[in-house]
Amino acid sequence: MRRLRLQQLAVVVAVLALVAAVRPAVCREQQNNGTVEVAGEEMRSARATAVIVFGDSIVDPGNNNNLHTQIKANHAPYGKDFDGHVATGRFSNGLVPSDLVAQKLHVKKLVAPWLNVDHTPEDLLTGVSFASGATGYDPLTPKIVSVITLEQQLEYFDEYRDKLVAIAGEEEAERIIDGAFFFVCAGSDDIANTYFTTPFRSVQYDISSYVDLLLVGVDKFLRSVSARGAKRIGFVGVPPIGCVPSQRTVGGGLHRHCEPKHNYAAQLYNSRVQELIERMKEELNTRIVYLGIYDIIQELAEDGERWGFTETTHGCCGTGLIEVTNLCDSRFMAVCDDVSKHVFFDSFHPTQRAYKIIVDNIWDTYGHLL
Repeated sequence: MRRLRLQQLAVVVAVLALVAAVRPAVCREQQNNGTVEVAGEEMRSARATAVIVFGDSIVDPGNNNNLHTQIKANHAPYGKDFDGHVATGRFSNGLVPSDLVAQKLHVKKLVAPWLNVDHTPEDLLTGVSFASGATGYDPLTPKIVSVITLEQQLEYFDEYRDKLVAIAGEEEAERIIDGAFFFVCAGSDDIANTYFTTPFRSVQYDISSYVDLLLVGVDKFLRSVSARGAKRIGFVGVPPIGCVPSQRTVGGGLHRHCEPKHNYAAQLYNSRVQELIERMKEELNTRIVYLGIYDIIQELAEDGERWGFTETTHGCCGTGLIEVTNLCDSRFMAVCDDVSKHVFFDSFHPTQRAYKIIVDNIWDTYGHLL
């Protein structure tokens, strides 16, 4: 009888060992003392090996936090609806598009910043964000506000690749880069800030020639990303900049209409950058997909009631007219009662709920190309 029980126990142990061996692994991403779990089953169905992000505040998860700049979101009320109510540096009340894209691709729940975080190996193996709020394709744009240039973001990527090789070896690092989705989002700050807010470019260029200047930066950047091994790039166009709350306030008159010159510049840029991408496709060994966001954001800003938004022209922070970055601070400003009813969280950046609608629209429109 005792021998039989020992045999039964051995069978149970063997079964448990087998279950443990085949049980889907769980990948944990540590960021700001929060743990995000992505089931191994989701990881196996991932549509990319990693998500690698370049750009501005739309996809900056906290790289600006320790810079000597005013362009930061590592203070309340930013992050009020993030897990643990942590202001990670994301310019929103919660997640930003890079996080949502990583989820759409079944890679992970959050894309960590390259700076200011102690990365786990899993963080690096599945990609990070090098984005810096308020940067742009015009070399002057990041200099004005002392943030990270796109050129510096590429240098950070080179450092990242070296770490990948150290962790996984050259062959595996190459496989990860080959299969990664590169997500690029910038250009809004060039138009809204450098061209229309400061005098530095508008005295030298009309709108058309300034757009051409931006295209020089886009061309150089995309070629540099391609040369570093990117096989698949999602390139985000710019939104109707004249319809964000701050630009309505500054240029929309007493009734705060969408400012037409800003929107004209955005449309011209989007049109010409698509033409540039089509030409580059013939030259580069990289699939570049233009991701248009102008129409969906214009719909949200002008007809947000269709999605249940009741406030489309003011941010949730403070008066909603002009508050952004250091002006949007819980020490000095209140926030709206129901952020889910607002398209914009501050005077420039959408809420997490609006971002989800925007990313869903990207996937519905371009997902088959990605």
